[in-house]
Amino acid sequence: MTTGIRPKNVLTLKQALEVAEKFGFAIGSFSPRYTPMITAVLRAAEKMKSPAIVQISHKELVRYGITPKEFADEFYDKVVAEQITVPLVLHLDHTKELATIAEAIDAGFTSVMIDASERNLDENIATSKEVADYARAKGVSVEAELGMIGTTDFVETDKDEELYTDPQEAHRFVDETGIDALAVSCGTAHGVYMVRQPKIDVDRLQAIRSLTPVHLVLHGGSGVPADMMAGAIQLPGGGVSKVNIATDLELAFLGALGREERLTNAECQALEPSLLELGRSAVENTVMDKMTHFLGSKAQAGHFV
Repeated sequence: MTTGIRPKNVLTLKQALEVAEKFGFAIGSFSPRYTPMITAVLRAAEKMKSPAIVQISHKELVRYGITPKEFADEFYDKVVAEQITVPLVLHLDHTKELATIAEAIDAGFTSVMIDASERNLDENIATSKEVADYARAKGVSVEAELGMIGTTDFVETDKDEELYTDPQEAHRFVDETGIDALAVSCGTAHGVYMVRQPKIDVDRLQAIRSLTPVHLVLHGGSGVPADMMAGAIQLPGGGVSKVNIATDLELAFLGALGREERLTNAECQALEPSLLELGRSAVENTVMDKMTHFLGSKAQAGHFV
């Protein structure tokens, strides 16, 4: 954040999800993966008058060669340069390293995710509470994960196994950690669905919702049918309020360039301006489509004051 002053439209995750849950829509948490693609997400949000979450995970930072500060600086620079007015959140996705979380908070991230889901329940609670206490003291929201969300591409996480979230454990976990948002495992996976098809266990979501008031998050949103997602978002009493979308954005970007192999962030930055705009346009269109037909967040920015 070059000025050191956070724009008024950049909120914490808790502030954003309170509105989403109240009005029955979900906010897309988009991973541009390359810093030049942050602009595309912001432009789409402004055109759709939709709130948006811009995120990156620890593994993505490492794989694409980006620091939390570089990502945050690009985000804040473009919020100002593009004159973005819609509500935004800058979120650190799946991260196990406390040092990375602290670095991101110092860089201006308004939300962080501690992922200790591979640990047993007691250890997950202890670690998540430690991060929640640290972040809350700095005015930052915290997301944590209970259960294990599988993956097909190992970009965001490094596990392909899946363990569904237990509603009773969710009640204890939220109560003892004080987190703001809970990522639940109920049938989706990170990456492209190549063999099994996505499913969302709505009954499990409903059971979790009945036992805890915390905002619910669904990871692995890429490739999930729109009608299936709508059922998860519109649960009685409040459903999923945050949906992570990463793979679809990168596929759109690479497809526009006629590429299959991923780039590093430096390689993306070195692209000819015309190719960068081609990629941005594809990502922008993908984000607008998700906001309109998948999340129900189009034209919802007016609910924020």
